Amino acid sequence: MADIKKIKVCTGVFWVEFPDAGLRILCGCPADAVKHLMRRGLVVEEEKGGVRSESGPNAILLSEVMVQGGDFANQAEFPVLQMLYRQGMIVPGHPNNTGVKPLLIGSPEQIDAQINYIHRGNYGLVSAEEMIASGCEENWAAELMRMKLRFAFGNIRQPSELLDTREITGGDVEIRNGVTIRRRKLNIYEFTFEGQSVTVDLNLDPSEKYEPPYPLGYHHIERGYFSVIHSGEGDGWDINRPCMGSIVSFQGRLYLVDAGPNLQATLAALGIGVNELDGLFHTHAHDDHFSGLTTLMRSDHRLKYFATPLVRASVTKKLCSLLSMDENRFSSYFDIIDLESDEWNDIDGLEVKPISSPHPVETTIFVFRTFWEGGYRSYGHFADIASFDVLDNMMTEDPDVPGVSPEYVKNVKAEYHTPTTVKKLDIGGGMIHGNAKDFRGDQSEKIILSHVARPLTADEKEIGSGAPLGTIDILIPSYQTYVRRFAYRVLHSYFPSMPRHHLHTLLNNEVETLNPETILIRQGGESRHIYLILTGSVEMITADASRTNRLSAGAVVGELAGLHGLPSGETYRALSFVKALRIPVPLYVEFVRQNDLFGDISALAERREFLHDTWLLGEELSYPIQNKIAKVMKPIEIPDGEFSLEGSGGSIFSLFIVRNGHLKRFINDSVVETLHKFDFFGEETALFGEKPATRIRAISDAELFEVPITYLSDIPVVRWKLFETHQKRKRMLIGFDATNE
Repeated sequence: MADIKKIKVCTGVFWVEFPDAGLRILCGCPADAVKHLMRRGLVVEEEKGGVRSESGPNAILLSEVMVQGGDFANQAEFPVLQMLYRQGMIVPGHPNNTGVKPLLIGSPEQIDAQINYIHRGNYGLVSAEEMIASGCEENWAAELMRMKLRFAFGNIRQPSELLDTREITGGDVEIRNGVTIRRRKLNIYEFTFEGQSVTVDLNLDPSEKYEPPYPLGYHHIERGYFSVIHSGEGDGWDINRPCMGSIVSFQGRLYLVDAGPNLQATLAALGIGVNELDGLFHTHAHDDHFSGLTTLMRSDHRLKYFATPLVRASVTKKLCSLLSMDENRFSSYFDIIDLESDEWNDIDGLEVKPISSPHPVETTIFVFRTFWEGGYRSYGHFADIASFDVLDNMMTEDPDVPGVSPEYVKNVKAEYHTPTTVKKLDIGGGMIHGNAKDFRGDQSEKIILSHVARPLTADEKEIGSGAPLGTIDILIPSYQTYVRRFAYRVLHSYFPSMPRHHLHTLLNNEVETLNPETILIRQGGESRHIYLILTGSVEMITADASRTNRLSAGAVVGELAGLHGLPSGETYRALSFVKALRIPVPLYVEFVRQNDLFGDISALAERREFLHDTWLLGEELSYPIQNKIAKVMKPIEIPDGEFSLEGSGGSIFSLFIVRNGHLKRFINDSVVETLHKFDFFGEETALFGEKPATRIRAISDAELFEVPITYLSDIPVVRWKLFETHQKRKRMLIGFDATNE
């Protein structure tokens, strides 16, 4: 009898092993999947033939849904790197290099997306022509290609040279050595070997998220005038810490430097909601600096995206390959601001200088500075860099040979040694990372050593400091209260015609700091206060606990129940340290009465409460944006029977949300989906311009809200959820056709 091992690694990830067939399959590969395998002891150090390496999977089963729970479901870059290099499957002379390649298993669409994404992750822009098209000068593009080819050992290899694939298109598909796989339903697969079977379900429940492999705790962070919040010091293999990253606070505004895996959890641990961020400074496109883009695409406004044109082009091509998305849609999620390389760029008083850094993909390091007493205060974020030994070995005076010129090496070393007030360094070592010893004589006031999974050596500890998650380096102290400024902006946007002195009636209340996991308002309880969330995130739990939504800065909690003197219909619970303006209900009610606002506010509040209960429009939307949507929502009553997107007052440029009743989606006479209260439809036509693939029928009388798509398409978190739903529904229909379910 065949021995089959199945282990649940974490949410949405399984290990299925067939020892007799020599097959070890990682089923599902969201960000940091390899770290979860390490945590479970499924990747360990071993020695074979006198050579030390790692164990691990030799195949990956991809989710057929590219996005789940708002995050990438498939990120095979680091699992494939682990197989190729840490296991040794591609290393010359290694005992694990037997000619067997890592194997990707999945739908043709997902395999194609992963192949292209991994290719971009390995090389970034793959030709001088692509660099020139991104605005690079011809001579500089030629030099960058010489460097890139040296990192690539002289050849840009096609993914087919590194990977094998197995497409699941229907029926049994043999993987290797007699093991077969069959798709049973959407994202549910059955493996069979020598008469034995095992099934894996890669679907996430609506309340589930992919989880980080390490505990993060909670940290209380103050927004400073000019300070650096340390949000990660590990690398792509560190099972104990987030990947190298920072948050620069300048005049109360928060800017990310890189976006590593599990960014949502990291921000929550730091008490920062995604809506509080102003932008992202991006160094390069490797997954340990890239995976968190999905978190930033779930903001209620387009965050500013700061990078040089080459880095931006590299990131865009990788992201859009991963999502099978047109490259021009990148700007639908981010406000793109190209930076001049090797020049000081002024960002509202914060100056930033991107500096080219030698790496296999387009990469810049950053120096941030601003003027203060006695001169500039500065922060250098140096990820990823090359060691001086590697640079010296790459150096050549022959312009026709892959490598870099002596002049370039001299300039890079000088830039690396730019003195700063605080400098964070990549010391990961090896062929593509830095070495601490190169900075022993660096004149910076403080050096932080980062981008490494192992403990620092004694020699390294003499050179630089560490920076645990949540620690802060204050470059210029703050003597201002930024959260009250934010409170005023939110209230002014909510009451735009209200005189300033009236708004100060509400502002003159306590800003309370709430501990993580504190209940602000309990379901069924009296709302004695209304809370304006200023920092952090709050979880809203619906009455039957079937759905939770995350509320970020700018949300108001408890308004409708407070205005009407009713028990709360939901429980509100702090997900992190939260600062909130706490307004007594009697004061708020009197403010509304005196200004004759009750009718308008009550009507809007009821619609916002409905929006809060929906998955699509209840998460991460600030009050002003929810108000805009609430004002344009149009109620529609539809009788039992067929519903046309172009009839009953509807429009092909609208999205429809079920208010009451239920509807069914049909192909021919078969039901493919039932829509209940708070569900929605119409996104394929309204946003993506595709002809409806199904018919909609109301079962008994139903009520809908019609929302013009123009009010939704510029909200990144909504657009992202519509994209996620659209892709999942397309896969449902493909699976329906294939399995006749």
